[in-house]
Amino acid sequence: MENNTMSKHVSFYAIGLNYKKADAVIRGKFSIDSQSKSNLLLQAKEEGIESLIVTSTCNRTEIYGFAQHPFQLIKLLCENSNGTVEDFQKVAYVYKNHEAISHLFKVGTGLDSQILGDFEIISQIKIAFNESKLLGLANTFMERLVNAVIQASKKIKTDTEISSGATSVSFASVQYILKNVENIKDKNILLFGTGKIGRNTCENLVKHSKNEHITLINRTKDKAEKLAGKLNLIVKDYADLQLELQKTDVVVVATGAQNPTIDKAILNLKKPLLILDLSIPKNVHENVKDLENVTLIHLDDLSQITDETLENRKLHIPAAEAIIEEIKDEFIVWMNGRKYAPTIHALKAKLNTIKEKELSFQRKKLSSFDEEQAELISNRIIQKITNHFANHLKDEDTMVDESIGWIQKVFQI
Repeated sequence: MENNTMSKHVSFYAIGLNYKKADAVIRGKFSIDSQSKSNLLLQAKEEGIESLIVTSTCNRTEIYGFAQHPFQLIKLLCENSNGTVEDFQKVAYVYKNHEAISHLFKVGTGLDSQILGDFEIISQIKIAFNESKLLGLANTFMERLVNAVIQASKKIKTDTEISSGATSVSFASVQYILKNVENIKDKNILLFGTGKIGRNTCENLVKHSKNEHITLINRTKDKAEKLAGKLNLIVKDYADLQLELQKTDVVVVATGAQNPTIDKAILNLKKPLLILDLSIPKNVHENVKDLENVTLIHLDDLSQITDETLENRKLHIPAAEAIIEEIKDEFIVWMNGRKYAPTIHALKAKLNTIKEKELSFQRKKLSSFDEEQAELISNRIIQKITNHFANHLKDEDTMVDESIGWIQKVFQI
């Protein structure tokens, strides 16, 4: 797994945490905003990390990269988030080399998503790679790996039905509203935050609720106006948030703020209010539950909703896994070839050196020495020997690192 320009002790790691063991509070601590990500990448470069990518979504925060020890990457994560090493050890995972590669394939193809078949993560991986590449933190290995994962994602989406049916966090939130709020088309709905999840939720609300009383609020008003223009909705200033909360029946919170923006202190309610918090970190303080007419539903609650669509998707997991294995195997062949090629070239050079010495000796010893014939025969023998070694290293059952070590030791290369 080692990169040719790096120490032999450097390995490829995937470190991080996700929804499986880390709840929303812990994921919030480890979430990384755009500024923190920039700081992390610059720090990685300063610390001599050759290549890594960073992803942080509502469901996971992960680093994929080369290091002598995974703690180098864990340290980067903890120093650029609000998480601690102690918290990380309780809920996180560390994968190395082949396991790290397999994990990235599962994540990028939606098999590891909180909602099976949700392909939004692949766009996050693309963005993460491009950000690293701009800083010179994406080597050939990383580029080839990310491209292979993108290829697998596209093929699974095209050739299987694992992403069929409308199921995502945004869709699940709308389904919850439709099932739990009577006469939804007559209710006042407030959407606070117009990021990707907010936009998708808003579009689903308009489509499925037939509601004409949806109001948008965003810290940056022009973003809300752009979305409202497309959907013919109302936009209010961020300063009006507290007033609008008193009027609404349902509020969907999907902001990128690092601290809660809504708590019970700003809720002076005279009617029941349903709050859906789709943000990581949480943007609605738990103290709103102290108010008897408030219902708070968080992202993790919605993700537990299982319906017929999700059950149908599970039927297509084997087909998706077969596609992953096919494309991953192609990548492994390329990776191993890249790994052993320098050893084969060095072996060939060593054999040619031995050949030249022997030909020189025979040239002096034999008066009838046929140099052209000897050159031809010895070159063919060298080619056959190197081909045998190359075929051995290509074999999927070969312990490549161990074999390379023995070849280097025996031939002193």
